[in-house]
Amino acid sequence: MHAKKHFHLGKHFWRREHKTAVADGRAVTLGTLPAGKTATIAELQGGRGFTTRMAALGFTPGAEVTMIQNFGRGPIIVLVRGTRIALGRGEAERVWITPNGGNAHGES
Repeated sequence: MHAKKHFHLGKHFWRREHKTAVADGRAVTLGTLPAGKTATIAELQGGRGFTTRMAALGFTPGAEVTMIQNFGRGPIIVLVRGTRIALGRGEAERVWITPNGGNAHGES
């Protein structure tokens, strides 16, 4: 099933097929992704202000993210749409992702 091209900004922000990934337990939060690994954004959980801000930064369902730095506490640094972005741990825990198989260099 192909996702819609437009996004709903509101309490929840997702594409229909990714909602299933979160419900099925295949999705995890961005804060759990190890450095060097890639993932696909599945859902953003938060209010209108949060989802609008994240969309402006390039965090939209279906976008690929690469974890640059994650020490397990404190802020993280990710690469989204060719831009490095620092997020606080609280923000990262509201971004649900589906991890991809390999790492940022295409290895498994």
